[in-house]
Amino acid sequence: MKPIPYGHQYITAEDIQAVVEALNSDWITQGPKGEEFEKNFAALVGAKYAVTCSNGTAALHISALSLGVKPGDRVIVTPLTFVASANCIRYCGGDVEFCDIDPETFLMDYDKLKAKLESHPKGYYKGIVPVDFAGYPIDGEKFRKLANEYGLWIIEDACHAPGAYFVDSEGNKQMSGNGRFAECTVFSFHPVKHITCGEGGMVTTNDDAIYKKLCMFRSHGVTKDPELMTKNDGGWYYEMLDLGFNYRMTEMQAALGNSQLKRLDWSLRRRHEIAARYDEAFADIPEIKTPKTAEGFYHALHLYIIRVPDRKGLYDFLRANGVMVQIHYYPVNLQPYYLKLGNKRGDLPLVENYYEHCISLPMFPTLTEEEQEYTIAKVKEYICK
Repeated sequence: MKPIPYGHQYITAEDIQAVVEALNSDWITQGPKGEEFEKNFAALVGAKYAVTCSNGTAALHISALSLGVKPGDRVIVTPLTFVASANCIRYCGGDVEFCDIDPETFLMDYDKLKAKLESHPKGYYKGIVPVDFAGYPIDGEKFRKLANEYGLWIIEDACHAPGAYFVDSEGNKQMSGNGRFAECTVFSFHPVKHITCGEGGMVTTNDDAIYKKLCMFRSHGVTKDPELMTKNDGGWYYEMLDLGFNYRMTEMQAALGNSQLKRLDWSLRRRHEIAARYDEAFADIPEIKTPKTAEGFYHALHLYIIRVPDRKGLYDFLRANGVMVQIHYYPVNLQPYYLKLGNKRGDLPLVENYYEHCISLPMFPTLTEEEQEYTIAKVKEYICK
């Protein structure tokens, strides 16, 4: 059996045809495919606006810029994420502080966040960046209420969680990225994600002013919007209102994303089928802690993470046997860059404990039953030896 990756893209003939059509069109960037992808993605999550970007990191960056992050602003971020979730604040000169995780959901711990906010005067912090880690959505309603109390904005990093949702206090389904609870929600279209554009990202928002800023910062800080310009010399005229970036998505990427978007429901169903098989296989093995999801939350299952006593041993054994498991993630607060900024080992014991035991098993829609059974057998072989 060839090596089994922890995640893998699925490209169909329809996907390829969509990209070919984009290549054969009159537009290969800034054209109708990008607009169509934005419209369809906004409709999927129930947001007013969606803005395509070149990648998820760019989406995080322009979100921070659009919310006015500046040097000296203090922002609270979860340590259990890819470094981009924190780096976007540093790109703007802001200061990052970390809040430890809930040991069951692996999300930013709401109670610890609340205690952190209560220990400082209102206005001390400007915003928070919670992450829908592994596909588990935050309780946006609770976080929004707390953010309102302390005058904070929210960037929800939902790069793992297209299609995830929670049920609010009134029994309504709230999709990650619908714009009701976070000023900006960010998605990624990296190859191992539910939807891939090769590389790509998206920001959703319901705020008109933020939407205009997102569009401007995505494209060099330039606008042709008459309401924003200081004058108008003619149809050719544009103005650079701020220092922006070239973070645009190509038409080929958008065409691929649009095609992949049609299979999101199927992808989510397959991920849940795979997770159920893992759950059943490991249910009677106390040394293996499988992921849990609370009632009222729909997990998008970008990752299937187990925790075991000897993570390093299991990792080496599985990789030696062709199961290319991965570790998600080394805590951001312990990265050398963030240690130099004053973070210390022992500051966040829960995420450090999580890191010592976590391992991500293969989780992608085209994982075959044979591949999964082989993975399960090898995990059991090592754990139960």
